[in-house]
Amino acid sequence: MVKSYAEINSKIAAGEAVIVTADEVLDIVNNVGVKKATELVDVVTTATFGPMCSSGAFLNFGHSDPPIRMTKTFLNNVEAYAGIAAVDSYIGATQLSESNSAYGGAHVICDLIDGKEVHLKASSPGTDCYPTKKLNSTIKLNDLNEAYLFNPRNAYQNYNAAINTSNKDLYTYMGKLGANMNNINYSTSGQLSPLLNDPYYKTIGVGTRIFLAGAEGYVAWHGTQFNSDTQRQDNGIPKSPAATLATIGNLKDMNTRYIRPASFKNYGVSLFVGIGIPIPVLNEEIMSYLSLKDSDIYTSIVDYSVCKGGHPVIKKVSYQQLKSGFVEINNKQIKTHSLTDIKKSQEISELLKQWILNKQFFLQQPIKMFSKNNKVKPMVNYKLG
Repeated sequence: MVKSYAEINSKIAAGEAVIVTADEVLDIVNNVGVKKATELVDVVTTATFGPMCSSGAFLNFGHSDPPIRMTKTFLNNVEAYAGIAAVDSYIGATQLSESNSAYGGAHVICDLIDGKEVHLKASSPGTDCYPTKKLNSTIKLNDLNEAYLFNPRNAYQNYNAAINTSNKDLYTYMGKLGANMNNINYSTSGQLSPLLNDPYYKTIGVGTRIFLAGAEGYVAWHGTQFNSDTQRQDNGIPKSPAATLATIGNLKDMNTRYIRPASFKNYGVSLFVGIGIPIPVLNEEIMSYLSLKDSDIYTSIVDYSVCKGGHPVIKKVSYQQLKSGFVEINNKQIKTHSLTDIKKSQEISELLKQWILNKQFFLQQPIKMFSKNNKVKPMVNYKLG
């Protein structure tokens, strides 16, 4: 059986579409099989809510009188990149405050979404057409002409889990990793994760409409470090970190229930981003990928105490094992912890399902599909120190 985007959208408009979450579809497939499930189900909603460091927002402040061409911009003492145009800036989620290492760009973004006042400080050498050299202002989100989230790398496909075999604690973007294999941290929602439900990018591409931080958003491009040409399991799941998504959406429509700042001890700041992606059930092949459970999806536990030459793999495990709370390594039961909020991911998948059922959200067919032959390259021609 083959369906089209137009057919599914027509069923959504008529209130006849069958929409289920990525958790719910597993029971359906288990009960009736892939073929019948393909006939019954039209859309499966996937989701994740976890730390996504490669995120940020473009902001346009409007012109002062007389105008300024900002070359240095600070928001609540967090520097935003101003080398774009006169009053445009990009604030990165991980940029730290110059006065508070526990506060950064992620906090500024969420303060704006929450309607809080943010202090703007800008400077410029001054030009004939932009004579103002310094200004200070207090702004709120609604004062800005444009404010949109643009995240270069989100929703990593099958990111590695982390462990530490050294004899000292490590503080990383994967959280605290206790010495002597004290704990394992991972950051993927497993069977709910968007790109694990579409491992070959059959439905997710440039232009895909998504849930982004409580608002409607889009996949703008493939994300940075997009590594589609990688080894895979027999079921199509990559054996190592693979695809990523560049995402975009209107900051003014977002909700901090689904986007939150985080501060990691001795590392810095990150941004938890909620992403939900509807997968149209176009054919049996797509349903076969949607039927993969946590027990079918494997990732690597890698040693973060070794940085040179890449983190060595300690063990391959399924997400069922990771989510159980413990993984056995060398006859030792090691506790696991998910940085991704699984309950929040489930909430997002359910909310997106309701949006579609209520005819508030329709599917957008990608205008460009992702390459299957992209490889990540290392840095070249560098000197350390």
